[in-house]
Amino acid sequence: MWTKSFTLYFGARTISLLGDAMMPVASALAVGEVYGIAGVGYVLALWTASAVLVMLFGGIVADRIGARRLMIGADAVRVVTQGVVAVAFLDGAPPYALLLVTASVSGMAAGMFEPGVNGMVPLVADDPQRANATLKIAEAVTQLAGPALAGVLIVATGPVVVYTVDAATFLVSGVCLLLVRVAVPRPEPSDVLSDLRRGWEEFKARSWMWSVILVWVFWGVLVVGPYVPLSSQIIGADYGWVMAALGLGTVLGGLVAIRLRPRRPLAAGAAAISGYAAVPLTVALGLPLPLLMAGHLLGGCALAFWSVMWSTSVQTQVAPDVVNRVNAYQVAGSVAGMAVGQALAGPVTALVEPRTFMLGSALVTAGVVAALLSIKPVRRLGREPREPGGLPIPVPTGLPT
Repeated sequence: MWTKSFTLYFGARTISLLGDAMMPVASALAVGEVYGIAGVGYVLALWTASAVLVMLFGGIVADRIGARRLMIGADAVRVVTQGVVAVAFLDGAPPYALLLVTASVSGMAAGMFEPGVNGMVPLVADDPQRANATLKIAEAVTQLAGPALAGVLIVATGPVVVYTVDAATFLVSGVCLLLVRVAVPRPEPSDVLSDLRRGWEEFKARSWMWSVILVWVFWGVLVVGPYVPLSSQIIGADYGWVMAALGLGTVLGGLVAIRLRPRRPLAAGAAAISGYAAVPLTVALGLPLPLLMAGHLLGGCALAFWSVMWSTSVQTQVAPDVVNRVNAYQVAGSVAGMAVGQALAGPVTALVEPRTFMLGSALVTAGVVAALLSIKPVRRLGREPREPGGLPIPVPTGLPT
């Protein structure tokens, strides 16, 4: 598996994921110190919304010009945006308009980068399953190391170094991808609108999928979206370590998901989400750092287990020829709520004290679990691949999962 092409792609993906993991913590601490909770919320919301807006078209563009080229271009854009922010912090307080513009451009680059990630794997590895498993391990490690690294650098050196290191990660990723040599098949002529319409019809036909996304929008608005802007200000300098505990929890949750194969994966994953209530609850109660980290460890484990169950259900229940387009719709829908929550974090604090809001987030998490388990298609969805009409899906062997 460790051919030159896969080794370079593994390096590119790992270093890019490290930069992605550093960005929320760097923004929360660096921007928050200058512009407060509202400033952080608007920057993160604009980044997320920009990524969502272009994500639906990212896969189509990748098919037309090649995923590798699109990913190199996205990395180059993020080198510039993060470098500009690093230079702006040399004067102490960069203009807020500049932070908003760079967040928007960087978000669009991330939205264009992401669709090509899975498409590259079969081009650089003869065994996609082993390759995907290896990349998942790298992703878990970067989610653990990135927040801690950003937190330490902010405290020890300041935002200039953090954003410079972030820009360097995308530079290394782009160079690695530039050295990868893959044969890209010439795409057949296609109608963009027809592709988008087919993806929407497939998404709409699966009640278990769109019902989960509807619930997830509320969870994004009231729990996940406001979490980073609010908790970073409440926790303060220890925020990076708390995020590292959350990352370690995702590693443990992934390992649990490897061992457990429930007969009804979405029901099991929904029940597991109840453990995530410990994340906002420990912040709301102002617990000491060890207990904060323990709560985030549990929350990360719970969320990772749900994520594996959800991803597996999407991959196995949707036909291979439409899975990417359907996946684009469900990702865009779930992330949209988070963008709204990030934007509302600042204004909400004028009405509700941040710790009180976080306590409400814990209660909303319990409500989300109840809502998911009350939806019959979610509760009864099994492991056997099925079309919306109930017919089995013929899944070719060797497809990455």
